[in-house]
Amino acid sequence: SLPHLARRWSLVTLERAVSQTDGKFTEKHSSVPTDCNKNITTLCLSNHHVTLNATDIKILQTYIFLNELYLNDNKIVILRNNSFSTLSHLEILNLANNSIYLIEWAAFTGLNNLKQLYLCQNKISQVEPGTFASLTSLVTLHLEENILSYLDVQMPLGLKTITLNGNPWNCSCSLFDFQNWLISSNVTLENENITMCRNQRLLKNYSIKKVLECPLGSSSAFATINFNDTKNHSKNSEPERLGKSWAFLVGVVVVVLTTSLLIFIAIKCPMWYNFLLSYNHQRLKENDPEIPEEDFTAHFNSLPQTQDGETIVIFEQIHSFVENDDGFIEDKYIDTHELHEEN
Repeated sequence: SLPHLARRWSLVTLERAVSQTDGKFTEKHSSVPTDCNKNITTLCLSNHHVTLNATDIKILQTYIFLNELYLNDNKIVILRNNSFSTLSHLEILNLANNSIYLIEWAAFTGLNNLKQLYLCQNKISQVEPGTFASLTSLVTLHLEENILSYLDVQMPLGLKTITLNGNPWNCSCSLFDFQNWLISSNVTLENENITMCRNQRLLKNYSIKKVLECPLGSSSAFATINFNDTKNHSKNSEPERLGKSWAFLVGVVVVVLTTSLLIFIAIKCPMWYNFLLSYNHQRLKENDPEIPEEDFTAHFNSLPQTQDGETIVIFEQIHSFVENDDGFIEDKYIDTHELHEEN
């Protein structure tokens, strides 16, 4: 009925008005509301669909008396420059559990009284060096559950606690300066026992705060471990290092031998090729200067043949033994006339 609907609409309007007075909203919002009391000190927009676009930033900057702002569990992906520049009274800013992957370098400009900043459970992989420099009153910083592998950031001097677990920390020289800051400052690393290196098998499951030394002039070299149980750890890892050294040595030897063999083959192949190319099989020929092959063939064909076509070969006795032969061969070159004169 119409009276029933009118009474229900009145109750919903009253409930919404009370919620807006407290800065808390029960219905889902896709943007920062404009019809809320501008003098509120706490604005809770948790678990909505706010993206914090250019329009949201302009509306948000009208709530200049805010002390606490909760934008966690929304659809924010980028924190743009000067997003909170007019909220100078803000002390708590919760941006957890969004999809933030980019923080522009002046995103937190104007938050001179901010004490607690929650950026956990986002997709942050890199932070510009001066991002937190303007937060001079910051005490607590939450960066856990992101995809940070290193930090090259100037931290506020008054920072007391920082939470970094749940990130794939690359414990190499790129993290060296930040590790030195963690040790030299009075900052407490929350959940230190679960804030581990992720990139190296040698350093895996060690706290990032215990990786202290790095070779000079080697930006990509692995950092070394320097703490009380170094000896025990080095004993456990010595076989692995030796195994890698032997594998490297064998690889070098194989490469050298293979290269030498290829060079040797490249030099010798032309010589072998020329040798094989110059070697030709030729038929041996019988040279008879006294009887040419043509004459021999003609003479052979002139021999008498039988009726069956067989050739008859007749061997003649050129020299026969004579009875008065003295067995000496007469030399035609001996002058017989001279022999008679001597006799």
